[in-house]
Amino acid sequence: MNAKKVCIIGASGKLGQYMVQHALDRGYEVIGVCRERSVIKLDAFKERITIMPGATNDRDVIKQAVEDCDGVLTVLVPWGMKQYSSGTAQAVLDYASPGARLIFSCGWHITMDGQDAYSQSFKRFEKIAGWFGRLIRVVDIDDQVEACRRVFASDTRWTVVRGSDLEEGGSHGLPVWSRHVGDPILESNITRRVDYALFMVAALENDELIHEAPAIVGCQTPSALAHKTVS
Repeated sequence: MNAKKVCIIGASGKLGQYMVQHALDRGYEVIGVCRERSVIKLDAFKERITIMPGATNDRDVIKQAVEDCDGVLTVLVPWGMKQYSSGTAQAVLDYASPGARLIFSCGWHITMDGQDAYSQSFKRFEKIAGWFGRLIRVVDIDDQVEACRRVFASDTRWTVVRGSDLEEGGSHGLPVWSRHVGDPILESNITRRVDYALFMVAALENDELIHEAPAIVGCQTPSALAHKTVS
């Protein structure tokens, strides 16, 4: 796809801002969606992108934002207890232009085929985080799972990018990926956030990732370099 116009949903967050910069670097016209109170976070880009304030699960906002876009990059945030992730995903699936590339972000905890192998510590953390998030009504991991289930069932041109743990810092380059958490190449479980964003934007023009849920890790991590040496 020679994407010309892309919509970034969740543009004001750290990942979203990195995606905005990567998209601009590639010459794309960018539409950014974020909550009204977060618009100020995009001041550095306000002369170069179109900003649409509103809740990312507001169907009217999403319908207008994705109109005529060649690609849509969506940060699936599991905030609150009001189907924020699933509402956002469903609006994108319903209103994106036919044939548009739809790229969604989430974590390793999402599984597409049930073949991912998680460590006991990972399972414990996910369980505790999910329980605590529901207790204080701030995070709903189950809704993010539901959002991805809807994406997986869609016949649109989607990719769900599953991020490892993230860190700040300069770019190391495009992350490597594997289909299943637990694969040796992913063992290091760390990616620069700027490179996660790079993978998301690069996926717009990588048709090999259509209907895939790549789990990614930094290309300069020990596990990625070890795999490269073996290969």
